[in-house]
Amino acid sequence: MGRDVLLIEDEPNIIEAIRFILSRDGWHVQTHSDGKSAYEKVLDMRPDVVILDVMLPGRSGFEILRDIRGGGETAALPVLMLTAKGQTKDREMAESLGASRFMTKPFSNTDVLSTVRDLVGA
Repeated sequence: MGRDVLLIEDEPNIIEAIRFILSRDGWHVQTHSDGKSAYEKVLDMRPDVVILDVMLPGRSGFEILRDIRGGGETAALPVLMLTAKGQTKDREMAESLGASRFMTKPFSNTDVLSTVRDLVGA
């Protein structure tokens, strides 16, 4: 069963909250905050699931998701998109690019944990 999560997020409070929630449940959480090198981190780490923020320095989460979905061996990787906006167009963009799930901030700890578990079939 997969237990490696790559969290691509640049807000320290969100990083700490998600790391705490998932680590307590036995997940190994690595974080990355730079949009420009995020896809390379996905390739290096080969996580079981990616949690990806829409708003990142360097490149947007949408661009990174496009890379993941077009990347052959990463094409089927479960991706949970996070955004602060919660606008319909963001959700539609995430879905059209192939996000596995979409969650708006603020989110509940329970929702994050249950969604990550669902994405890897845990």
